[in-house]
Amino acid sequence: MRAIWKGAVSFGLVSIGVKVYSATEEKDIRFHQVHREDGGRIRYKRTCSVCGEEVTYDDIAKGYDIGGGEMVILTDEDFADLPLSTSHAIDVLEFVPAEQVDPILYNKAYFLEPEGSATKPYVLLRDALSDSERVAIVKVALRQREQLATLRVREGVLLLNTMLWPDEIRRPDFGFLDEDLKVRPPELAMASSLIDSMAGEFEPDAFTDDYRAALQEVIDAKVEGREVVQPEEEEAAPAAAVDLMAALKASVERARAARGEAPSGGGAEPTPISSARSAKKAAKKAPARKKAEPAKKTAAKKTPAKKTAEKKAEPAKKTAAKKTPAKKTAAKKSA
Repeated sequence: MRAIWKGAVSFGLVSIGVKVYSATEEKDIRFHQVHREDGGRIRYKRTCSVCGEEVTYDDIAKGYDIGGGEMVILTDEDFADLPLSTSHAIDVLEFVPAEQVDPILYNKAYFLEPEGSATKPYVLLRDALSDSERVAIVKVALRQREQLATLRVREGVLLLNTMLWPDEIRRPDFGFLDEDLKVRPPELAMASSLIDSMAGEFEPDAFTDDYRAALQEVIDAKVEGREVVQPEEEEAAPAAAVDLMAALKASVERARAARGEAPSGGGAEPTPISSARSAKKAAKKAPARKKAEPAKKTAAKKTPAKKTAEKKAEPAKKTAAKKTPAKKTAAKKSA
């Protein structure tokens, strides 16, 4: 990585020399505009709309349109007199809980590396931030612009997150916000069931840019001169649901199938409302079962009587067995 900025973090009376590196990079596949027939690069000339002459970078200034066709021209000397345009300080203003910073304010991220003998105070600030469970609110001048930013710890390194100013955040102004729309409790309960069925732990590595991978495959095929294989089409997005409850139920079943879970009985996912109804039905049937229990006990008491009858029958069998020798004696006499 190449440092894009050098400066110092001002932490009270402590100054920590740092180098700043971009913490992120875009992976978009970039193209040049070329002539279709011969592949020649397309060049654009910087020309003046008034005189029509080609203009070099040295003759280009910045202009601010004040309306009515009038323009205020600013030169490098005008910018040189502005405060903080060349300042190389990251001033810590305060320390706040991280959850108080709305994520919409975050803009770009940069790694900070200690420079020279600043390693020890750098580690001191890093460990103190980790122990406090807070982020530092700072001001920094990057790319000739003063920016609000935060300092926090990520993987043992101080991370600088530049932020947008509050007046750069647009307010949502949509018509439906003024409409009196009511969500029925069963719909809300089913939507909650869908959220529960799709709940999980966020693992960024589990997600990929399928479009970029497919585009790279097309480019590689062109380079190798082989046939370009059409990538598989993704499943078409479902049409707008007419029956919201039916769509929610189908979504729950789809989420269960994606997790490899067996579909619920009857083809619908139990919800808090359906579970409550089932419990009420079970409560109504419970008294009938209790009334049937005494009959079972009476039947159980009659069982010993059967056993007694079986025992009385046993001596008769033994008596019959004793008479058998008499028949054998009679048979011998006749012989």
